[in-house]
Formats: sequence, C-alpha cells, structure tokens
Amino acid sequence: MNVLVTGGAGFIGHNIALHLKRLGYGVTAFDSLKRATEFACRRLASCSIPIIKGDVLNSRSINAALRNVDVAIHAAAYISVKESMKKPALYIRNNVAGTASIAKACLQKRVGLIYISSAAVYGEPSATPISENHPTIPISPYGLSKLMGEQIVEFYAKQGLKYAVLRLFNVYGPGQSSAYAGVITCFINRLSEGKPPIIYGDGQQTRDFIHVYDVAEAIRLAIEGGLVNEAINIATGKPTAIKDLAELLIKLTRRDLKPIFMKARLGDVKHSYADISKAKSLLGFKPKINLEEGLIKLIEEQLQARNKP
Repeated sequence: MNVLVTGGAGFIGHNIALHLKRLGYGVTAFDSLKRATEFACRRLASCSIPIIKGDVLNSRSINAALRNVDVAIHAAAYISVKESMKKPALYIRNNVAGTASIAKACLQKRVGLIYISSAAVYGEPSATPISENHPTIPISPYGLSKLMGEQIVEFYAKQGLKYAVLRLFNVYGPGQSSAYAGVITCFINRLSEGKPPIIYGDGQQTRDFIHVYDVAEAIRLAIEGGLVNEAINIATGKPTAIKDLAELLIKLTRRDLKPIFMKARLGDVKHSYADISKAKSLLGFKPKINLEEGLIKLIEEQLQARNKP
C-alpha cells in the first residue's frame, strides 16, 4: 500500500508518515516546506521517507506526486486560529483551494482520500460530548476553512471519490512547531524557561487532548477499514480543564509556579470534547495514551532534543 501525506513535513503529517512507514507502508511526504520544521525533516530522513517539495495548489505537482499512490492523506493546512482571525483570506486560499486541488486530483487518479479536518468546524458547542451530528457553525476563519474543505470533499464524492473525513480534536506530541503550537507545547516551553504558563480566560474552558500517535493509528485504521465516506471524530472522549492541565504540567516539571491569567482570545470556544462512539464502531478506534502518560513522554522527548549536540 502506497500513501502520500500532504503537509508531510508538518507536525501531524510527519508523525502519520513515520507511523505508517514503520508498519510497512510505502510513504512519501509532500510539503511546500514553508512551515516545516528541521525536527520533522530530520525524523523523516531517519526513516528514509522522501519529501517532494511542492504546493497542493499546483495541480501539475500534485498529479505527479499521486502516481502509484493508493491513498492520499491530506494534512496540509494552516492551523492557527489566532492567525486566521487576522488573515482570513490566506486561510481560505491555502486550506480551501488546496483541498479542492487534492480532492479533484484524487478523483481523477482514482486515489482514496483521507481529509484531516478539525473540531473547529463545530464552533461553540450547544451540547457536549460533541457527536458528528452536532451543527457545524465555526467561529473562526480557520474552522470555516476546514468545514469548506469537508464540503469540497463531499462534492467530489458525488462524482466517485472515496474518502474519510477525520475531525481531530486537540492534538499534541513531538514536533509541534513553536510558532503555531497548541496550548500544551506553549505551556511546556514556558515552564522549561522557568516561566509560568499563560492561560487565556478563566482556565475553566475544557479541551479533548489526543496524542498524535493515537491520531496516526486512527489514520491506519481508516486506510485498512476502507474509506467509509463519513466524517468521524478522533479524540479521547475526555474533557480536561485548561487550569488543570497547567497545574499538572507544573507538577510534572517540578516548578514552583502559578499560572498567569489573561483576557480570553477571540475565536476560542469555551468547552469542547468529543463523542467517539462512531470512531469505535466504524474504525475500531480506541485511544491508548492517557494525558499524563503522554505529557511525561513529551517532556522527556523535549529534554532529550535540547540535550542533543
């Protein structure tokens, strides 16, 4: 089985590529390298995963990359809610037009497509846990761009495209970019410098944190279980308050600090955690890494990376 991972030198993309390569898949990464990290590129090279430098907006490049490919995993996207509020046109162009390009090419080449979407498509939840039937009312241009990407994939499915849409909740793990990091990486970075974590809002807001290794396994299950032409939540199904997360990380890093609270940010939802019953029933998915275990592993990995010459 040969797979192409767009955004394959990004945080989520390169971890997917590494997981599939270790399981015996033929894997190629496709990335513009505009926001790739040296860490991700090094890890790909260590597993002999080639990187095709290209832009998903370039139909010639993407068509060439899809030769002899069975499934494309579309992880290429700009991912910052904050940045999307300032530059909405950038997000619509890159995330939406990029998805249209890859979906059309997959249809023409008869390649299956796994589209990496986001819980941001739901917006502010009216009820939790959030099932796939929850209304999709995004509150940021980023969330809107991911929802429009889903609609494009569904459009091409009516013409014969086989797909799965995976709505990822709050993913963490090795290789998150410091420039566009999630809250866990931001907290760990500050604590490693002896600085208190900064919480935007009152800290009571909740998130569903899932390790990127569990996400990579969900991708494998989606490939091997057949592309079901469905949208599926990928998460743990467990809410964690941001204040509790900060206190846990302070304890794990053995810092005598207290969080700093600042004004809530525009575009951030208050509560978010998933109903993952659909992932369990359709994919046989069950997350294996609990939050504390994942955080301990991540802290150790970051310390090892810093100590390398």
